[in-house]
Amino acid sequence: MNFLKKNIINFDPKIIGLDLSDLSVKVFQIEKNGDQDVVRGYGTLDIPANSIEDGKIINKEVVIESIKKVLKSPTAKKINSNKVICSLPELKAFVRIINIPKMSKEEADEAVKWEMEAGMPMSLSEVYFEWQLLESSESDKQQVLTVAVAKEVVDDWMDVLTSAGLDVYGLEIESIASIRSLMSDDASRDETALIVDLGARRTNFMIAEGVIPYFTSSVPFSSESINDAIIKTLNFSSAEAEQAKINNGIENADKKNPIFAAVEPSIENLVVEIIKTIDFYGEMFKQNQSVDKIILCGGGSSMKGLPEYLKKRIEKDVVIGNPWINLNLGKDLPKINKETSMRYATAIGLAIRGMNYGN
Repeated sequence: MNFLKKNIINFDPKIIGLDLSDLSVKVFQIEKNGDQDVVRGYGTLDIPANSIEDGKIINKEVVIESIKKVLKSPTAKKINSNKVICSLPELKAFVRIINIPKMSKEEADEAVKWEMEAGMPMSLSEVYFEWQLLESSESDKQQVLTVAVAKEVVDDWMDVLTSAGLDVYGLEIESIASIRSLMSDDASRDETALIVDLGARRTNFMIAEGVIPYFTSSVPFSSESINDAIIKTLNFSSAEAEQAKINNGIENADKKNPIFAAVEPSIENLVVEIIKTIDFYGEMFKQNQSVDKIILCGGGSSMKGLPEYLKKRIEKDVVIGNPWINLNLGKDLPKINKETSMRYATAIGLAIRGMNYGN
């Protein structure tokens, strides 16, 4: 679902995915070459601290320059377009599936607005919103996917992107882009997954029924908090903490592992939040239907031993996501290792949307 979508007439646009967050900007472009998908270029750049805070742009000039700079990075030099589909911060979005009685589309328009406003802390006059009817097997009820984002956020994003010389073809919620890259295109709505995006500042939860986002939420757990715990407990530098997290992690999850001892309280908080999210989904929406599996993505998913620990504690299948699952790359795999590719999950989802724009 895009908050802005340009009409295309008689040409095949080249559109890149751009993932803009509090601490970084990532770009990704995928092209079709016959039946094969080809990664043309990609890049990432850290944004100076305090330039974007909790999804609000504080220093537009710094963000604009960061966007320009990442497009000139060595791995992004092959990118041949200024047309973008950009992510919108999950923290500023409201994504829900609501139920309304079966009715005409004209009647549904008013019913959806009323239901959306009743479930949001903001009025509809303060947000840009979209909704989409979903296939339903029930004779008397209709499910509707609804998305809303504060106008202030969307307007700021548009101002920064256009000031950076980009032509904006779409704005999309992070969760929708991530689901596109991590859930198989042919997954049915009976296949339910909790996507856990372990970011630098926060962790986003996304319940997906097949490729449909059911609801999203955020918690303050972050990869930064894990690094901070290692730094304080073991007196490591920031670089040493990051390497210890990736190379050693919590593979041997007992008190003899100093990394595990340092991060156990934080990891246990994550476990509690995951269980609460799964229980909420089952009790409030699906009459105790549960989540089939948990998919980890984001920079924090690189912690060694984390999937195994969560699987043991939560008693669910826990896997590291595969952002290439819906791409036909053939033998020409991109020169991105598994750890790095997970940091690009949202950008890859946006790039896939760009590659298939208009379909």
